[in-house]
Amino acid sequence: MSSSVRTSLYEACKSTQSNSTFSNSTLDDALSRQEQIFRCISESNADSIDTFFLIYASSLVFFMQAGFAMLCAGSVRKKNVTNTMLKNLLDACGAALGFYSVGYAFAYGGSEDAGKKTFIGMSNFFLQDVDNYMFWLFQFAFAATSATIVAGTLAERCQMKAYLCYSIALTGFVYPVVAHSIWSQQGFLSATAQDPLWGTGFIDFAGSTVVHLTGGFTALIATYLLGPRRGRFYDAKGKQLEVPNPMPGHSAALQMLGSFILWFGWYGFNVGSAITIIGPNQDKIISTSAVNTTLSAASSCFSALLANYVIVERQSGEGEFSLLAAMNGCLSGLVAITGGCAVIAPWAAIIVGLFAGLLYLFTSKVLVRVRIDDAVEAIPVHMTNGIWGSFAVGLFATPSELQLIYGKANHVGLFYSWHQGSGDGTLLGVQCLGILFVVGWVFCLMSPFFLFLNYKGWFRADVLNEIAGLDLSYHDGVDMELVTQIRNQRKNLHVNNRNRFSSNSACPHHTATHVDTSTDASL
Repeated sequence: MSSSVRTSLYEACKSTQSNSTFSNSTLDDALSRQEQIFRCISESNADSIDTFFLIYASSLVFFMQAGFAMLCAGSVRKKNVTNTMLKNLLDACGAALGFYSVGYAFAYGGSEDAGKKTFIGMSNFFLQDVDNYMFWLFQFAFAATSATIVAGTLAERCQMKAYLCYSIALTGFVYPVVAHSIWSQQGFLSATAQDPLWGTGFIDFAGSTVVHLTGGFTALIATYLLGPRRGRFYDAKGKQLEVPNPMPGHSAALQMLGSFILWFGWYGFNVGSAITIIGPNQDKIISTSAVNTTLSAASSCFSALLANYVIVERQSGEGEFSLLAAMNGCLSGLVAITGGCAVIAPWAAIIVGLFAGLLYLFTSKVLVRVRIDDAVEAIPVHMTNGIWGSFAVGLFATPSELQLIYGKANHVGLFYSWHQGSGDGTLLGVQCLGILFVVGWVFCLMSPFFLFLNYKGWFRADVLNEIAGLDLSYHDGVDMELVTQIRNQRKNLHVNNRNRFSSNSACPHHTATHVDTSTDASL
């Protein structure tokens, strides 16, 4: 209940009772007590509504874990499905423990002292003295999402122990420092600080940089050091293939299901970042976030699909409507709009999505050219478009939305600034600075971390395990179809050798034996 409603109720009640036999002081005291009761009820209802809002948003964000699991499972070969699914589950479990013990403290500890800027939080470890548990739950879901981004990139060749170590390290320390710097009121880049950087601070409403760039750039470092899957870019002798082996996933249906689940969960991701649903103009903030999320995803899907059609048509003479390009284009648009979903206009969300689809395709082809193997194309989706999404805020942020959310609009998007005749690029400069900070922070911590894992022999799976499949190696999961393929290959090899032996008996100088190793990559 707003203050104006309470005031009108007070006046109405007082006028109704003005002719009663009570004294004026008694009447005023009674109405004052009544007003306090209404205020308490109103605040209690507001807290309950906000709590339910965060529960619902947290549930949607956490449900994205199922989307990531389905997407990753569909993108790998059958012999690695169980391993990939378990890693997605352990992401959530490791993130919960890491963020509970130290992660939340590093990210938001001491945020009540908004006047002091710090690099890292140093209180509320193990949720000590934390009153708002729902805020922890919501932020944990974000931390888990950042960790899960790397799961698919390292699929089919990463050891389980390395994955457990990485998941806890990222959610327990690396990600929390980024979140503290940008989202905590004490962060040096925070737009909600009392004295924000350059008068505006870094604007990342729902996490294009905090979540997606952090996870995406970690994935780039990890997959570069881990190396490609066996048979992806090199043959069994280590010779570079003229044409990379595509290694498609085994189920387009699971990939499509995962993409739709992620889109569904993204409404909790972006809309839930408003944190509260009670207050003046909160309905507009929430509605704008939802609409922009939808438009950016849709436009990015079309741009990636059509651009890929044109590229394939020019290369082969016949175009192709690629489901993979459409799905990843859609996800690219969702990542790109995350940072500015509440501060840009719907028409700008469409432009952000259009460029997101094109940037995804460009980065995907560059990675193949430089022989970096991303099993689910998480790097072009999350890293590239995490950067683009934050950069786009510096171009398209509107004065009205900035004033509505952050209470200031002295530095707006560059295009709006040009329209006003000032050419003020302060916000764009802060956005670029924030992107560089996150890239530098993640590089300085995760590079030596993965190098250490590689040095200890904990990073990459054994060659034989990779060929047989991580399901068989780690989980005793036997795929009978795979076993049948291996038996048939051995049978054919035996028959060929017997035929050659018969032929060599007639021609003793012919002793060469051919062994087919081309099936390693397809099994």
